[in-house]
Amino acid sequence: MIDEGPTGARHARHILVLPDRDAAEEVAEALPERFGITQEPQLVREALAGEDDAEDAQWLVVIEDPAGGLDPTALDALADEYDGWLETE
Repeated sequence: MIDEGPTGARHARHILVLPDRDAAEEVAEALPERFGITQEPQLVREALAGEDDAEDAQWLVVIEDPAGGLDPTALDALADEYDGWLETE
């Protein structure tokens, strides 16, 4: 998701979808070293439609990218290492 601010700056939000909490936490820990991210990403549990069981949940890693400089292909490749993907709209 990319929004242009009032000054024309491109602010992006990237959402990585991971199969479980452990994978989401590992990806969040890898982000600063691999991408130089200084802001801590947000981890969000997303229950699958119609499921209440914690076993049937995906985890989202939400990354704010104020400068719009992160490479979506590289983020997708990182998520893929953990059986996840970059959500696209």
